[in-house]
Amino acid sequence: MGSFDIVGPAAIRDGTATDAYFLRTEATLRHADRNPTVVAEVTADQFPDGEFELVAGVKDVATLLEGLDVDVDAMREGRLFDGGPVLRIEGPYLEFARFETSLLGFLSHASGIATAALEARRAAPDSTVLSFGARHVHPSMAAMVERSALLAGLDGFSHVAAGEVLGREAGGTMPHALLICFGRGNQEAGWRAFDEAVGPDVPRVALCDTYGDEVEEVLRAAEALGENLDGVRIDTTGSRRGDFRHILREVRWELDARGHDDVTLFASGGLGPARLRELRDVVDGFGVGGYVSNADPVDFALDIVEVGGEPAAKRGKLSGTKQVYRTPAGGHHIRLADREGPADGEPLLEPLIRDGEVVREFDLDAAAERALTDAATVGFGAD
Repeated sequence: MGSFDIVGPAAIRDGTATDAYFLRTEATLRHADRNPTVVAEVTADQFPDGEFELVAGVKDVATLLEGLDVDVDAMREGRLFDGGPVLRIEGPYLEFARFETSLLGFLSHASGIATAALEARRAAPDSTVLSFGARHVHPSMAAMVERSALLAGLDGFSHVAAGEVLGREAGGTMPHALLICFGRGNQEAGWRAFDEAVGPDVPRVALCDTYGDEVEEVLRAAEALGENLDGVRIDTTGSRRGDFRHILREVRWELDARGHDDVTLFASGGLGPARLRELRDVVDGFGVGGYVSNADPVDFALDIVEVGGEPAAKRGKLSGTKQVYRTPAGGHHIRLADREGPADGEPLLEPLIRDGEVVREFDLDAAAERALTDAATVGFGAD
């Protein structure tokens, strides 16, 4: 039996989950007996450009750097940023040099997924929105995907092992495979078997587009399960979907016409923010998959901006230690840390690690609330 192609926690913690040139940098600096105290900042854009993104992955960075002889300041997870640093490290360079690759990976991937999830959340603010995208990523990353989705305000997720990591219960009902196992024409047998087999806490949501017309299958499910039916899900393949909004409106009409007003309508299958806006007045909830899980990582970089107390930076980067601010009207501002910030500006870089000790707690629900509040303040994803 072979092993999976996974870089494990031990390599991340000891710093060998890194680019080779950092280990050669270590060897060179030690040979030259040089280990300057530096300030390094993680940024995506030097100046605001009007495109906000959501910070995630800070908890993993804190775990990575805990115990090192460094001080770290960072934006809180669930804050939106538009240029300038999201994290700052101060300490002897050799203390953290080899951890740059993992640090950027933690922030870049989680922030990209969280940003996409927040776009979906803002597109359907009054609907249930669930993360269904774990199947599109390497299974070792599933907990990161689902945590980033929850941080952005999504209501739940589907991955069981990720739920065990996060201390949350995964959700989900049935795939097409279940109904196919019962055979064409026997959907009622599949729906009834599901109703009999799963626990009472599992909602009875019947998948209703496996073989036939969506309206036909929905009405058959309603008759088969009666009052036990909580909802129906339509997941028709995009190539066969036709006018999806019309199909969903027809399903809703026919359910209501037969007294099934309390049966919820759930849609999934290749949906992104644009489709959520189009359908949110028709359905009660959505499953969003690849749009969230396949999001591009944020292109963060870590750069030294100060050496031995003096400003320093490579070409194209801004030297000097910085602070970023949020103003009440939603403005994002960047200033040198030793200068006065904007009037009424809230500093966003806050202590994360002091003398190697993590000085912040991580509350996922609070981060999600922060994300939704900040999104409203800056107008992120507004219609």
